[in-house]
Amino acid sequence: MIYMFLANGFEEVEALCPLDLLRRAGLQVTTVGVGGEMVIGAHGIAVQADVPEAMFRDNNPEMVILPGGMPGTKHLDASRTVETALHVTAAKGGYLAAICAAPMVLGKRGYLEGKRATCFPGFEEYLQGATVESQRVVRDGRVITAAGMGVAMEFGLALVAAMKGQEAADELRRAVLAD
Repeated sequence: MIYMFLANGFEEVEALCPLDLLRRAGLQVTTVGVGGEMVIGAHGIAVQADVPEAMFRDNNPEMVILPGGMPGTKHLDASRTVETALHVTAAKGGYLAAICAAPMVLGKRGYLEGKRATCFPGFEEYLQGATVESQRVVRDGRVITAAGMGVAMEFGLALVAAMKGQEAADELRRAVLAD
């Protein structure tokens, strides 16, 4: 299962665009609301998560996705549920994905050690142990990071490629007229 964690103050486009692309690709994604089912984005858009974090139970997630935005990233960083999900996912060989400010959550926990990664400008110091790249989207093994809202579609397509292969991502890119 793929999980996307949403916290109050998340960047809406960074969450909803990749979520849409993953679901269009036929992948099952569950949104998890940090702090409750109803989550308010950084720009006032309310989203009802599929489950509140208190109900999150999975000991074999395939991917965890963290959208950025402020103060959403800070709420993700403070969540024990997010921390547990990241730990279990990494231990089981799943993918860890984060965009904008959210790669800091991965960096602060050592998941970027020895990896190439990117983030929104100004958050590089939190990418502890990473080689910081200026690319818009960076995939290094089982870690996928992206720079911000303007690359949400590229990020989403990179997530699809990780889960279903590059051919599926290319087909989806053509289908949604992303070229």
